Amino acid sequence: MRTTKIFITISALFLALGASAEGFMSDLSINGRIGYAIGGTAPVDLPASIRKLNKYVLQPNFSVGVDATKPISGRWGVTFGVKYENKGMNEDAQVKNYHEAIVRGGEMLDGRFTGDVTTQVRQWMVTLPLQANWRASRSLNLRIGPYLSILTSKSFTGYAHNGYLRVGNPTGPKVELGDDQSTRGNYNFTEHMRPLQWGVGMGADWYSGHRVGLYADISWGMSGVMRSSFKTIEQSLYPIFGTLGVTYNLR
Repeated sequence: MRTTKIFITISALFLALGASAEGFMSDLSINGRIGYAIGGTAPVDLPASIRKLNKYVLQPNFSVGVDATKPISGRWGVTFGVKYENKGMNEDAQVKNYHEAIVRGGEMLDGRFTGDVTTQVRQWMVTLPLQANWRASRSLNLRIGPYLSILTSKSFTGYAHNGYLRVGNPTGPKVELGDDQSTRGNYNFTEHMRPLQWGVGMGADWYSGHRVGLYADISWGMSGVMRSSFKTIEQSLYPIFGTLGVTYNLR
């Protein structure tokens, strides 16, 4: 008898949950997205030691994801979802008196560098956005809210070249760094990268028809890509990216 009561109770609970889920899903809008991002990993306040950008190379910063929007009240709703994306960067900058730690000829050197620095960043991640959604018109939606990213693959490498390093301080011994692999100074800070990132994203969806539309997003990292204990790069580096893509209304 007791077993029967337990069975009936569990069955009733599952039926209630199913009915609740069915009610929740009844007005849910589901969209698939494919996009491409352009941006970089950089300090918010550009320091005087970074003089200019010599080169910027586009990276495979593709994203694919799905999200759902639940109407709440009037034109307002909440959007939540998941996407897989890369926030990569490949750039070369001219610096002066820039704090750097490098390896040259098997020797570790730390000091102030003047010359060119090439940095290559790769950050593949699963991102979970949660955004307030406002339907501005039948064809335009506006979104804003926080996100959490879990990194699945990452690297932060580069080299200092075409300049010189003052070992220890700006008046220390001078070490010339060339342009080829044997004379430049390499660095690899991958082990110091955070496994989690968070920030704020905002975007807009524009639909030309019932199903297919275009979207534009901006994501601004609030957590630096490096752990707080990492001090080699004096400024905190934040991922700041803009994405353009296509969205398709699945439901």
